[in-house]
Amino acid sequence: MKLTNRQQELLDYLKEEHARSGIMPSTREIQEHFGFASQTAAVSHIRALERKGAIKRLPNKARALMVEDGLDREPIVDIPIYGMIPAGYGEAGPPEPEGCLSVDTRSIGVKPSAKTFALRVRGDSMIGAHILSGDHVILEQREPRNQDIVAALIDGETTLKRYVMEQRKPYLRAENPAFPDLIPARELMIQGVMVGLVRAGGRC
Repeated sequence: MKLTNRQQELLDYLKEEHARSGIMPSTREIQEHFGFASQTAAVSHIRALERKGAIKRLPNKARALMVEDGLDREPIVDIPIYGMIPAGYGEAGPPEPEGCLSVDTRSIGVKPSAKTFALRVRGDSMIGAHILSGDHVILEQREPRNQDIVAALIDGETTLKRYVMEQRKPYLRAENPAFPDLIPARELMIQGVMVGLVRAGGRC
């Protein structure tokens, strides 16, 4: 079904923003970009694209859209943001998400069913790995491999570092020579392995 000029502009905007940041824009961002009077107007335009088959909303997912563009398409998944790293969550009870990132599964290389979460980066200990303060790192809950970048709880403090195994003994290494290696004195628990990075993101 043929799109109106405005619908085509919206579809192009969704594609461009997703290609730029790895996430779909929120309805508020759509409203601001096009100068709509309300978010309701943005929702109406999105629904019109859905009815015409230009985009598809995945069930039970907020802002979970994928562009129907031939065979080159992947589902969009919502990844909860669990606060800041290194001042991220500890192990006392399940964390409460403060928002989410919407990314496609191809961009992070994980299955939609994978246990993933996101953390905001604070500090510059990982600048050598091109991870900057304010970025969002996407992590998967699985066993780490040598040289993986991980969110780890080490002696009661959470941090984002590279996981290094030498002579069967693990430690954490920064990607900034100004920061020392972290060798666990009591405990080292890996909370997640980094699988993706978002420079600029939105929330659900």
